[in-house]
Amino acid sequence: MQSVNPVPRTAPITDVRLTPAYYVRPEGLGPYVAALLGRCSSVFDIKAAMAADLAHGGEHLRDRQGVVEDGAVVQGEVIVQAGARIEAGAQVIGPVLICTGAVVAGGAMVRDHSVIGPGCRIGFGAEITRSLLAGHVFMKHPSFIGDSVIGRRVNVGSFCSTTGLRCDCGPVPEPAIQEITVNLDGRRLPTGQTKFGAVIGDEVALPAGTVLSPGTLIGPGTVVYPRDHIGGFLPAGSRVR
Repeated sequence: MQSVNPVPRTAPITDVRLTPAYYVRPEGLGPYVAALLGRCSSVFDIKAAMAADLAHGGEHLRDRQGVVEDGAVVQGEVIVQAGARIEAGAQVIGPVLICTGAVVAGGAMVRDHSVIGPGCRIGFGAEITRSLLAGHVFMKHPSFIGDSVIGRRVNVGSFCSTTGLRCDCGPVPEPAIQEITVNLDGRRLPTGQTKFGAVIGDEVALPAGTVLSPGTLIGPGTVVYPRDHIGGFLPAGSRVR
């Protein structure tokens, strides 16, 4: 893949609004997810850290006592922890970690380098790839989450979608070569990634049909009213009409 020229940073990566702690509280997320968030200084680091963990294993990835029902399609390295379940008709393509208490229902698809945190419910028609769902995320209807970080108790409505590729420079090449940036205080900050969807903080509900632009950051407790498109940075506790 062609290398991406780095974009000079105009703000320190220590800005609290770029840290995992701004978006996701670690309580109740289990040892692996809590440790992952704790060792990443920026939300931009999470996807690469997950990929490395899933490639090399570790003490928190040894629990494989969950249930894979007959009729589920499971390919590659898929870790299903105790109390988790992949139901008949689901498709999971590893490397993937399904944490304790999570359920991937028939008709759902979870693809490579994803972590489905404790208590998540992934339903028919939902698709997830290269993403962290931290815990107790409800994604029960047709929808798409890619290259993203989703916090605790987030509800993803029907036909919601993140978008992770720039499409403002003509036809989109594959693999992608244009770096995704995020907009913070009117400045464009580099993510270091050519595919980056969204970070959604704890206890946000996305109304049905919501589409998120690449590099969207939504702080915890934000209330989003029905609308078709959201982008940029929304501070914690925002109300978006």
